[in-house]
Amino acid sequence: MNAVCIKAGEMEWRPADGYGSGAEEKVLNEGDGVVPRTILLKIPPGWRMEAHSHLNTELHYIIDGEYESQGEKFLPGTFCVIPKEVRHGGYSTASGATILVTWCDLKQ
Repeated sequence: MNAVCIKAGEMEWRPADGYGSGAEEKVLNEGDGVVPRTILLKIPPGWRMEAHSHLNTELHYIIDGEYESQGEKFLPGTFCVIPKEVRHGGYSTASGATILVTWCDLKQ
């Protein structure tokens, strides 16, 4: 496999299906047998999302902004690992945020 470099700064933001009103994404990789699905997610001020779970492990890193979940505020530099099928959220943000999100299968 050759190296793949994505110039996210040159990509357009598009509506992020499944993330509610105003959320936008840049899909860095759709995911395949080698590389996991990875997106940049931009959530606007006032955004909310209900608690949910996934069939894969979710990794996310807050690049800028902040969000709150279960009474705790998460700021830039926060890295979260959420194992598959673990219910997480709800989420909300007063100021908005940009988050790098990856879904993958981790050995447990």
